[in-house]
Amino acid sequence: MRRVTGKELAGVRPFFELAAQAAGEATCHRAKCGSVIIKGGAVIGRGYNSPPLNNENRRTCDESWDYSKKPKYDLTCCVHAEWRAVLDACKNNPGKISGSVLYFMRIDENGDFTDAGKPYCTTCSRFTMEAGVSEFALWNNDGADIYTLSEYDALSYNFYRK
Repeated sequence: MRRVTGKELAGVRPFFELAAQAAGEATCHRAKCGSVIIKGGAVIGRGYNSPPLNNENRRTCDESWDYSKKPKYDLTCCVHAEWRAVLDACKNNPGKISGSVLYFMRIDENGDFTDAGKPYCTTCSRFTMEAGVSEFALWNNDGADIYTLSEYDALSYNFYRK
């Protein structure tokens, strides 16, 4: 993991701001998350978390479930922001996702940046790795933590290791 602060952070902060804008569109009842995929300084994919196809009739998270049977990353009915960003990049910029960086942002109810925490979503790590994303950037403690996909994947699995 590479910690980014200071001048280097100023260079990537605009990408986190774009991810925060995407998060503003999220309809998830648990968290407002957004992602952008950047390659060569340009946005090639963006996403936010909401039910599949943004169809509120597909929302099931307000129902009563035994969540002890589900892993942390799957406690929602929503499509993850990262998945939507990858799908958007693949649809609108085919062949360009390889070597890109995914910036992930979580915002609060006021639209302010909040910490993303440590890598834990094994589904997002596998999905972005398979798509060809090279790095995964998380906003934490007023700075950025940038992981190679191999690091992010390993840490996601370590989160659950006994």
